[in-house]
Amino acid sequence: MDSRLAADLGDLPDLLTAARDYAAGILDGLDDRPAAVPPSDAVPMPLPAGGLGAAKALELFRDRWAPGFSGSAGPRYLGFVTGGATPAALLGDWLTGTFDQNACTRQDSSAVDLERETVAWLRSLFGLKDDFSGTFVTGATMSNTVGLAIGREWLGERRGVSVARQGVAALGDVTVLSGSPHSSVYKALSMLGIGRDQLRTVPVPAGREAVDVDALDAALSEAGGPAIVVANAGTVNTVDFDDLRAIAALKHRHDFWLHVDAAFGGFAALVPEHRHLVDGLDLADSICVDLHKWLNVPYDAAIQFTRRQDLQVSIFQNAAAYLTAPGTDPDLFHLTPENSRRLRALPAWFALAAYGADGHREIVERSIALARRFGDAVATLPGARLLSPVRLNVVCLATDRDVAAVLKAVVASGETFLTPTVYNGVPALRAAFSNWRTRAADVDRVIAVLREALTS
Repeated sequence: MDSRLAADLGDLPDLLTAARDYAAGILDGLDDRPAAVPPSDAVPMPLPAGGLGAAKALELFRDRWAPGFSGSAGPRYLGFVTGGATPAALLGDWLTGTFDQNACTRQDSSAVDLERETVAWLRSLFGLKDDFSGTFVTGATMSNTVGLAIGREWLGERRGVSVARQGVAALGDVTVLSGSPHSSVYKALSMLGIGRDQLRTVPVPAGREAVDVDALDAALSEAGGPAIVVANAGTVNTVDFDDLRAIAALKHRHDFWLHVDAAFGGFAALVPEHRHLVDGLDLADSICVDLHKWLNVPYDAAIQFTRRQDLQVSIFQNAAAYLTAPGTDPDLFHLTPENSRRLRALPAWFALAAYGADGHREIVERSIALARRFGDAVATLPGARLLSPVRLNVVCLATDRDVAAVLKAVVASGETFLTPTVYNGVPALRAAFSNWRTRAADVDRVIAVLREALTS
C-alpha cells in the first residue's frame, strides 16, 4: 500500500474530525459568505506526482479553491431555484459517501429497498396513486429525459414498432406540444433523437405562461395521431401552472402521452392553499420532480415517476451474465441510463424521516410567504416593477437600469445572487425562494442591496 494512503488509513478518525470541524465552520459562516463569487483567473497547478496526503489536500483545498465557492447553500442565494441541505439531508449525504453503495441491484444490499421506500414516501407526499413507479436520477433534466424516453417508446407501441430495438428512425415524424417548455425539454428531445425542432409551442393567454387548452386541443387535432404533450406544473419565470386536469381530459378525444414537468411546482401539493394548482397531476403518464430544490437535499437528486414501467424497462434494460433479468420487480439499472449510481435516495430518506410532511410543508409555506414579501417590496424600489403576479416562490422583476449592470453590482456586494432572464421579450431578474434557511430578515437585506444597485 502506498505510504501516504496507509498513513491516511491510520489517521482516518482524525481526518474525518478535521473535515467535520471545517465543514461546521463553513456552515456557521454561511450568513457572511458571499452569495456569489465572480470567476477567477486561477492557473491550474500540476498534479502532485507523489501525493500530498489527505490533511495537506484539505489544506490546499481550503486555501486554493474554497474562497471561490459561492454561498449557494445559504439563505440569500436566490438564483435559479436552489435549495440548501437541511441538517438531516446533510447527514444522509455524508453517510452516502461512507457506505458507498452502488444502488442498482438487490443482489448484495438493501440500498434498493431503501430507495423504494423513499419513492413511496415521495409518491404519498405528492398525492400520486400507487400505480406510479419512481426512480431517482440526477436532476430535472435527466428526469425529463427519462419521462420523454418512455413517451417515445409509447409512441412506438402505438405505431407498432419498438424504438428501443429498431431505433428512432422507425418511429417516423413525432409531434411534441407544450406551452412554455423548460429548456431541458429541448435538450432531452435532442438527446433522444427526436430533435429540438419537433417541439411545437402552443399559444398561451396574454400575461400567462400556462398553455391555452383550446389551442392545445386544436394542435392535437392538427397532429392527427399519437403525440407527446409536455405540461408544466410551475414555470421557471413566473411559476405558472397548466390546467392539468383539463389537459388530461383531452385524452377523451386525442391520443397522447402526458408528461408533466413539475420540477419544483409539484411541491404545491404540500400546501392546502395551493394544492389546486397540481390538481390532475396523478393523471399524467410521466412526471418530473426535482429534489435538490424544495426538498432541500444536496445536489444532485431528482425523481421521475411513470405509470408504464414496462416501457421504461424495454428502453433501459441491461443484459449481462452477472446482472439480474428485469422480471416483474426490476433492479434499478433496468430503469435509467446509469448502470452504476450513488445512493442519492439516502439524503432524501433522512430528510423525510426527520421532518416528515409537516416539516417540509412549513418550508414551502415560508418560502411562498417570503416571495410575497419580496414582491411587495419591489414596489418600493426606484425604477423596478413586477412582470408577473407572485404566484408561488419566484419573483420576476424588471428595472429601468441595465439588468447586467444591476446584477454585477448585486454579485459584487456578496449579499445575494439573482438569475437574469427574459420574460415576454423584457430583460429581467428572477428571485427564487426555496432554501430552508431563508427568513424575513434575509429578504430585507436583499431588497436593501437592490435599492443600492438601482440608485448608485
